Amino acid sequence: MKNLKNIIFVLTLVIIASSCKKNVVEYESTAISGLAEFQLHYFVPIAAGDTNNIYQVQINDQLYANNTSPLLTYNAIPNGSVGKFFTTKVGENNIKLYKGTTLNLTYNQNVTLTKGKQNVFVYDFNKPPIVFDNGFPYQSPTTDSTSKTGWVKFYNFLYEAVDVPTTMKLQYQWQYTMDINSGQKSDWINLGKAVSFGEATGWEPITIIKTDLISSGSARIDYRIRMIDATGNDTGSLVVLNASNKLVDYSDYWNASIGRRYHHVLSGIRTQKPTSAVRVFTAL
Repeated sequence: MKNLKNIIFVLTLVIIASSCKKNVVEYESTAISGLAEFQLHYFVPIAAGDTNNIYQVQINDQLYANNTSPLLTYNAIPNGSVGKFFTTKVGENNIKLYKGTTLNLTYNQNVTLTKGKQNVFVYDFNKPPIVFDNGFPYQSPTTDSTSKTGWVKFYNFLYEAVDVPTTMKLQYQWQYTMDINSGQKSDWINLGKAVSFGEATGWEPITIIKTDLISSGSARIDYRIRMIDATGNDTGSLVVLNASNKLVDYSDYWNASIGRRYHHVLSGIRTQKPTSAVRVFTAL
């Protein structure tokens, strides 16, 4: 009887091992090593709406987006997920954008992409896009400041009028609440260096003092924009047209979370409609 039990036990182990081998779970995947990865941003200064949305995107005549997931004005694709990228070949690539539900071919330009992650900005229907290195892999501090740090990258795509990019160099500044109880705020702090049209800062650290100690951590960060002349002097606040058709000093605020990274894109037209604004996208 003892031998019979041993035989049954051994047979059971054999059956289990055999079953495991037969039911190995495999996942289909495509290696992206050596490919160009990109996010496509649409920042031509035009009014938002169906007639100006991009309902078909082709890269090298291959469909990348259609009406089920269109590229909206002042927006980007792939959408619906942080950190998602398209892939394509390294080198010259052709981008075609079809505007409106009638699929009017509006944009047909070539762009050179490199290996790794990058952000591709379409800002003028008659010009090639501007490509920015995404900065991945992201570097983080290894000190105790990790527990109160986020990152922002500022882009200048401001227009003075239709087809007239700004000639101003702009300095993005931020301010945070140093003490939650007293509400004391910091001085204004430069976010990287001033940038001209079609330029961006690097990934610049911001300080986040979380308002809720029992949380992953987030807080309000205030922003303003200063105009910088050719000699590097601050000539005052950037003046923009607001929703009430009044010219005011630009100011805004956004909530930021510890450890996250955000694209801040200044776009639109400074003194007329479609009015300017900073649009924010989460990179991580």
